[in-house]
Amino acid sequence: MKIGIVCYPTFGGSGVVATELGMALADKGHEVHFITYNLPVRLDFLSHHLHFHQVDIEEYPLFEYQPYELALSSKMVEIVEKYHLEFLHVHYAIPHAYAAFMAKQMLKEKGIAVKVVTTLHGTDITLVGSHPTYKTAVEFSINNSDVVTAVSNDLKQTTNKLFNIKKDIQVIYNFIDTDKYDKAHQQKCKRNAVAKPEERIFTHISNFRPVKRVADVVEVFYRVQKEIPSKLLLIGEGPDRLKAEKLVAEYKISDRVLFLGNSSEVSKILCYTDIFLLPSQTESFGLAALEAMAAKSAVISTNTGGLPEVNINGVTGYLSSLGDVDDMAKNAISILKDDITLDTFKENARKHTKRFSLENILPVYEDVYKSCYKTEV
Repeated sequence: MKIGIVCYPTFGGSGVVATELGMALADKGHEVHFITYNLPVRLDFLSHHLHFHQVDIEEYPLFEYQPYELALSSKMVEIVEKYHLEFLHVHYAIPHAYAAFMAKQMLKEKGIAVKVVTTLHGTDITLVGSHPTYKTAVEFSINNSDVVTAVSNDLKQTTNKLFNIKKDIQVIYNFIDTDKYDKAHQQKCKRNAVAKPEERIFTHISNFRPVKRVADVVEVFYRVQKEIPSKLLLIGEGPDRLKAEKLVAEYKISDRVLFLGNSSEVSKILCYTDIFLLPSQTESFGLAALEAMAAKSAVISTNTGGLPEVNINGVTGYLSSLGDVDDMAKNAISILKDDITLDTFKENARKHTKRFSLENILPVYEDVYKSCYKTEV
């Protein structure tokens, strides 16, 4: 199959999943073309099966904000026509699904048919897409896709609640390459690079936006480290990093907290981790938690969005109500109380991720592409 993939080329979950999917499809012999404004951060090779096409945006004084969706849709038309693509798989409704619809209509006038698969990831629905400014366009784009998928049952339900959706939404969970994390653990994990032998290691990975509640991460860690010697690794960049740094300084725990910035070596960092903290306001799935679990980390998270579908309370970690940092700290301490308890949670987490493995999810996406021929929009 010949597939175009459109995503945000960033460290966010949607971009990571789209990139990993594209590389896996190319490994199976499909021809995959990434169409976006920058090389995706997880795209670590190009081959005769895997291609990248940059969307160039010309700047004109007339426009205060450059119309990216117009440049994107034109680029989609160019690449579909030149490489005879059969599918456009767009990740994120805004602006990708809308741009794909425009591209499909332009191609139709040229006598070229292309199928559009739209995968909803969360923020495009819950925060941005439901805004009155965009709601009509998002609803239209979803309804005019050939196939629509969502990354969790919770996101499917939320989408149907917020919009008048006339298409069935298929739930396909996010996935990870479990082999990558197994290999990372087979290698010597040098914990002494970041912590003393008696210290436990906490990790948080995000884009440090307000929805991730990074201050709660610091609050939970502050409570735990008073009872159990620990270190906290914070991976990512974003608007709330400064707030977290100030809170760390205020609590005088700067010697126990490491800000590591963005990293493409997530699997190596996670091999150090005992507990992964994800106190988000909402997570449509929680890919970062899944990656941590694959690396044998217990998870302390909120019970919002799709997180209960990933983190099994009392088995792989614990779920707490939004903002209840005291409960999160208590749960973390209960996991860390002895090595046997900690090892049980970590092993449970690793085993649970097998249901989200690439080898299980990839064939589902291949079936989705094939099903497009049975649908007409």
